[in-house]
Amino acid sequence: MAADTALMLSLVEEYVSGLQDSKAKDTAKGVKDGEFTVLQLVEALGLSLTSSQPHTRARGVQLLSEVLQECYGGLTEREVEVLIAFYENRLKDHYVITPPVLQGLRALTKCTALPPGSAVSMLRSLFQDVHVQSLMLAERACVYNMLINLMETREAELKGLGADFVFGFVQSMDGERDPRNLLLAFQIAKSIVHRGYDLGKFTEELFEVTSCYFPIDFSPPPNDPHGITREELILTLRDVLAGTPQFAEFLLPLIIEKLDSDVQSAKLDSLQTLTACVSQYEHKDLAEFLEGLWASLRREVFQTSSEKIESAGLAALTALTSCLSRSVLNSDSEDSLCIFLDLVLKDCKHHLCEPDLKLVWPSAKLLQAACSASNRASHIIVTAVVPSIIEQYNNRTQCSHRRTILEVVQRFIQSVKTCQPPENEESVFGAFRSSLCSIVFSAVTETNASLQITASSVLTSLAQQTGLLLDSDIELAVDHLIRLLLMEDDDKVSLAVVECAGALAELHPAAFITKLIPRLKKEMFSDPMDQDNNREASEQQSHHALRQRCLSALAAVSIQPSVVQESTPVLLEVLSSAHTGSVGFSVEEVVLTCSSLQRIAEQVQDTEETGRCFHDIIIPRLLSLALQAGLQGEGSTGRRSPLLEEVVLSAMVPVISTSCSRLQPTLAEKTASRAVSLFLDGDVSFLPDNSFPSDIQLLKQKGDSWSQSQMVCLLMGCVCSLPRSVEVPQMDQLLLQLEELSCTCSHPPSYTSAAKCFAGLVNKRAPGDSLDSLIQSTMKRVYSVLDSESSSVRTQAFTLMIWVARALLLRYHPLCTALIDKLFSLLDDADLGPMAADGFSLLMSDSSDVLNRSCHADVRIMYRQRFFSENSAKLVQGFNAAPQEKKPNYLKALSNIVNKLPKQVQVTELPALLSLLLEALSCPDQGVQLSTLSCLEPVLIDPPAALIQQLEALVNRLLALTSSRAMNVRIVSLRCIHAVSRFPVHEVLPFRARVLRALARPLDDKKRLVRDEAVQARSEWFLLGSPGGS
Repeated sequence: MAADTALMLSLVEEYVSGLQDSKAKDTAKGVKDGEFTVLQLVEALGLSLTSSQPHTRARGVQLLSEVLQECYGGLTEREVEVLIAFYENRLKDHYVITPPVLQGLRALTKCTALPPGSAVSMLRSLFQDVHVQSLMLAERACVYNMLINLMETREAELKGLGADFVFGFVQSMDGERDPRNLLLAFQIAKSIVHRGYDLGKFTEELFEVTSCYFPIDFSPPPNDPHGITREELILTLRDVLAGTPQFAEFLLPLIIEKLDSDVQSAKLDSLQTLTACVSQYEHKDLAEFLEGLWASLRREVFQTSSEKIESAGLAALTALTSCLSRSVLNSDSEDSLCIFLDLVLKDCKHHLCEPDLKLVWPSAKLLQAACSASNRASHIIVTAVVPSIIEQYNNRTQCSHRRTILEVVQRFIQSVKTCQPPENEESVFGAFRSSLCSIVFSAVTETNASLQITASSVLTSLAQQTGLLLDSDIELAVDHLIRLLLMEDDDKVSLAVVECAGALAELHPAAFITKLIPRLKKEMFSDPMDQDNNREASEQQSHHALRQRCLSALAAVSIQPSVVQESTPVLLEVLSSAHTGSVGFSVEEVVLTCSSLQRIAEQVQDTEETGRCFHDIIIPRLLSLALQAGLQGEGSTGRRSPLLEEVVLSAMVPVISTSCSRLQPTLAEKTASRAVSLFLDGDVSFLPDNSFPSDIQLLKQKGDSWSQSQMVCLLMGCVCSLPRSVEVPQMDQLLLQLEELSCTCSHPPSYTSAAKCFAGLVNKRAPGDSLDSLIQSTMKRVYSVLDSESSSVRTQAFTLMIWVARALLLRYHPLCTALIDKLFSLLDDADLGPMAADGFSLLMSDSSDVLNRSCHADVRIMYRQRFFSENSAKLVQGFNAAPQEKKPNYLKALSNIVNKLPKQVQVTELPALLSLLLEALSCPDQGVQLSTLSCLEPVLIDPPAALIQQLEALVNRLLALTSSRAMNVRIVSLRCIHAVSRFPVHEVLPFRARVLRALARPLDDKKRLVRDEAVQARSEWFLLGSPGGS
């Protein structure tokens, strides 16, 4: 024990007299280890604490406080009580002792053993004996942290102080200027107003001491280590000011005053604060300020040049109206909502009668903002405004005026939609249903395209109002939509009509099933050649456009399962007729039909009914038609089925993959089983029109015929889009057949699809020895082919290798490394080098039909960054070692890799590869030039030192590319030259004359976009070094 006491005295002496700050940690360790207690430490500090020298006393208190910061958790209630009494007494001591005393008190506020009443005692001493704003920054922060700690743990005691606590805090905060401490002070004030502390007679004082910082005007210094942002201060102060209705009488006049400011940020902050505070207020808090608030809001929307301020003003008006709508009406009280809306209507309604003047839209926006606040507000405004709007429409004859009025109507309908009436209550527009339908249907029949487009949008909005349109209105609307689809050639009108049809069909499917689908079918199947063999080409083109519109409309309306049951047979019949030739559908129309089926598969409601529709009808029908075309293609010398075209089969794949990816597990397993049995065993039992031969072998190419083998892409669509939980039957046999087809087939689409299908299955296969042995076996075969320069199937083997490499790269499989190394080695190959360079683009790009997340592939995060970090050094080494004629392959590979990286990664990684990228700019391949320029462009905004050191080479190469034959290369090179002008002036000024001479030529370029870039770049270089220039 004596040794412990001696150690403690030694530590105290060394800290206090020897000024060895590290001894504080040793002392704290001794307390933690139980060698001595805190009270024993106080006794040991006796001479220091009673010294006549203030600085000696301060060192003693400092040691005790630092120990408490480490050991406050183990203190007993008795120890805390003694320490608090000691520290409270020290607050009356010399000012140099105050900082360590505050540190000790802050540590004690964290104690769980804080005795009852001690929180009040500490704060009374603090408020009485310490003038907080005379302290240094750290000590003021210490005081605020003490208050935060006590408010978290001793709230009831602090509330017992009543308004004295608020007064003490106001005195402590008054005059604070440091943003770090302001954030703490605002947090305390926020807790005071939100947790129900008694503000008493100090309400105005608390408001004044916080509102003097409103609106916040703070810009953090560059590279601020504290991370205090202007937005953080704004939001915390807003929480204080908007936290209690007791501030209303002070805050609302302040907001009205600040809205008169010319500073845009002050206006925005004021409007957002108004929006926040009125959500806490009642109508009586706002009553006397309504006229002033409305005048300010009206001015900001009528006169503002900022969309942000306009939006904030409208949001504030909505919040204000919503607050007034919550008022409870008494027989002897005024209706604040009606009084306020009378002000709004008085200033805005008359502008709606002037659709050719600029105040129509601001007025409409203000009325719509108020309208969207509540059901009661919407009733008042709609009743006052809509009759005059309808009258205006009927009185106006100009289409532009009518369109403006319809757009105003639509905005009103949309604003009312946000505050739907209670159940069983009639729509706000119910009384005007007939008139609104009349003007909309009238506009639809006009010949003006913009009026028809607007009417279609209004019709959609009306239909979305529950119970507003009758069945007869819907049927009439469908008739108008059909007429527009069939008669109007304008693309914008067609798009608007298709969107309207889709929205209405989701809400009212019956009318579309009985009217629209049969009519569209009739029009699509009317062959123009049937009517007149001498029909002009322009008329046939018009009929083609009509079919396009019909196909788009069929897809758009097919959202409800009941509509899908009727629309998909029509689309399948189009494919069947195109195959048989009974109706003359072009290849483009067949592709559009497949695209419509894909859109339906994407958007239809995911139910068992729709799943069975795709599983039992659509997928089998597509497979059957493709198989019929494939079999016909082998023996027929006459008409060729459009379903044999590669573009059609490629369009079928996303239909199948999208539908399979959304199937329920049971149906997905059946689909997988059916597809595998068809392609492996020739099982056609599930296909409709089952009149196929029994010896079908779809995964084998018969001689030079590829009409059946190219169907492997449909197998890929089926099995590679299924969830990973679905087990594909006969997996090993299927993979062997796919490998064989991909390595031996001579038809590029067939062997490419086989390789993609193989890769898609490998990507999802469970890890283990089975997968590893499969990959090794496949790669052994591929390597043997690639290493044989005389082999005729090297391209096929390379295609399989690159797709398997992508499949493994996405899932971080360790065997991927060997494949990537092989790919690097092929960059030196005389025949496959350029293809290998392009292969890096395939590795880094997203694939639309396989190996993507929508197909449930195993895709790990940031695989591109990982690939780059592991292989960039290999690429540089390979480039340096390669003969001159092979270097372009490496440059192209580098460009393909870097161009697909996220921009943030490019900026950080490019400096290390700068020499290669500059070399790539000299590569004759225009694709390499363009992708390299695209990589360099973001880096030039904030150039690294390495780039500035190579400025000569950079400028020379960029100027050479401004004369490239490719327009895109010329444009991006000019942008880069423009960016170089922003480099440090002393670095780029020597190049000014040379650049200006070189940029004279693109000023006369035959392409306008090139000339535009040249003008901007040359202007910047011309001003370089001059007053006001860069």
